[in-house]
Amino acid sequence: MNFSDVTAMAPFIAAILVAGAVILVDFAWPGRKTAALATTFAGLAVVALLTVLVGQAGSTAFNGSYKVDALTTFLDLLFIAISALTMAFAPDYLGERGLPVAEFASVLLFAMSGAMLIAGSADLIVLFLGLELMVLPGYLLAGYHKTDGFSTEGAIKYFLLGSFSSAIFLFGIAFLFGMTGSTRIDAIYGNLKQVVDGTAPFSPALGLGLAFLTTGVAFKIAAVPFHYWTPDAYQGSPTPVTGYLSVGPKVGAFALIIRLFAGALLPMAPQWNIVIIVLAALTMTLGNLVALTQDNVKRMLAYSSIAHTGYMLVGFAAFAAGQMRGLEGLLFYGAAYAFMNLGAFAVIAALQRKTGITSNLSTFAGLVRREPALAWLMFLFLLSLTGIPPTAGFFGKLYIITAAVQAGTANPWLNVLAILAVMNAAAAAFYYLRVVVYMFMREPDGEIAANSHGRLVWGGLAVTTVLTIVLGLFPGLLLDLVSTAAKAVIH
Repeated sequence: MNFSDVTAMAPFIAAILVAGAVILVDFAWPGRKTAALATTFAGLAVVALLTVLVGQAGSTAFNGSYKVDALTTFLDLLFIAISALTMAFAPDYLGERGLPVAEFASVLLFAMSGAMLIAGSADLIVLFLGLELMVLPGYLLAGYHKTDGFSTEGAIKYFLLGSFSSAIFLFGIAFLFGMTGSTRIDAIYGNLKQVVDGTAPFSPALGLGLAFLTTGVAFKIAAVPFHYWTPDAYQGSPTPVTGYLSVGPKVGAFALIIRLFAGALLPMAPQWNIVIIVLAALTMTLGNLVALTQDNVKRMLAYSSIAHTGYMLVGFAAFAAGQMRGLEGLLFYGAAYAFMNLGAFAVIAALQRKTGITSNLSTFAGLVRREPALAWLMFLFLLSLTGIPPTAGFFGKLYIITAAVQAGTANPWLNVLAILAVMNAAAAAFYYLRVVVYMFMREPDGEIAANSHGRLVWGGLAVTTVLTIVLGLFPGLLLDLVSTAAKAVIH
C-alpha cells in the first residue's frame, strides 16, 4: 500500500475509523447517547467531505482493484445520507426499548463502509468483500432487539438465505474466473467481448457462472422468486432498522449489479437481459399484488419495497437494451426511493416510540387529529411512493418508463415492460391510499396518546420531506449528477 492507495480509499478508511471511534467513545462515556451521536454525525460529515474531495481528483488503488469515479462518488454520498438519516430516526425508538445507540451506530457505519467498497470495486474479489461487509452487519441489525422473538426470527431467516445467496454468488465468481482467467472487471469485459465477437469459444461453464451470479444478486435485491426473506425480516426488525434495510442494502446491491453487469458482463447483455426483463415483470407485479392484501403497514411496505425493486430493474433492462437513460433513471430512482421510503418508516417509528404499539392499519386511524404533522408527512411520502406528481417518486417512475419505451425500438419486450410498470403503479395506489383513508377518515378503536418526538426525528423528517418535494419539482438538480455517474460505467 502506498500513499496514492490511501488517498483513493480515504473515505472508506475514514468510515471504518469513525465506526471504531464511536465504540471508543462509548467505552469512555458508557451510555452517553449524546456523545455517541455527536461522534457519528461529525464522522459522517468528515467522510462526506473526503468523498467529495477524492471524487474531484479521481484515482485508483491497489493496482486498479478499486477506483474512484463519478459513480463511486455519487453512490458513496447516497450511502452516507442514508446512514445519517437512519441515525436521526433511530435514537428515540431504541432508547425507549433500552437498546444501546452507540453499538447501533457502529454496526450501521460498518455496513455503510461495505456499501462504499462495492461502489468503487473494479475487481470481483473486492466486490465480494464489500458485499459481505455490507450484509453481515445487516444481519446483526435485523436481530438487534434480542428479546423480541419476531426480530430474532427475521434475523435468522435473513442470515440463512443471505448466506446461501452469498455462496451462490461466490460460485459464480469462481466459474467466471475459471473461464476468463481474471477477476478484474476490465479484463473480464475484454474476454467476453472476444466471446461475443467469435474470436474466443463460448463455454457452458461460462453460462453456468452467469446463472449463479444472476441468482446471487437476485437474492440480494429481493427479486421474485428470491424474495422470501424480506417480509419477515422487515416486519420483525426494529422499525428504524427496517427503514435502513429497505433502502441501504438495496441500493448497495444495485451498485453491485451496475459494477458487475454494466461493467464486466456488458458484452453479453442480450443474453442476460432476458432474465432481467422477466425478473422485473415478476417482481413488481407480485410485490404489488401481495401488498394489496396486507393489514400491517410495515409488512405492506416490505412487499412494496419488492415492487420498487422491479421498477428499478425496468431501468436496468432499458440500459441493457442500449438506452443510457435507463441507467440514469435507475440511479435517480434509487436516490428518490431512499428518501421517501426512509421518511415513511420514520413516521412509523415515531408512532411506535412507546412500546406495545403495533404497525397495523388501526394504529393509523384518526392520526390527523392526534398528530397532524405526522399524518400530513406520511401522506406526502405515500403520494411519492405511489408516483403522484409533483413528487420525486413521480419523476423517478416517469424517467424509468420513458427510458423503457425508448429502448422498445431495440427490444419490443421493453414496451410490454413499460406498460406493465404503469399498470403496477396504478395498482399500488390502492394500498398506499388505504393508509391515507385510515389517517384522515377513520376513528381509532380506543384513545391513543400522542407521542413526543426528538429534534433529530423532526430534523430527519424535514430533510426527507424537502428532498421528496424538491427532486420532484426540480429533478435537474440531480439529473446532471446521475448522468455523469452513469457515463462513468461505460468502457
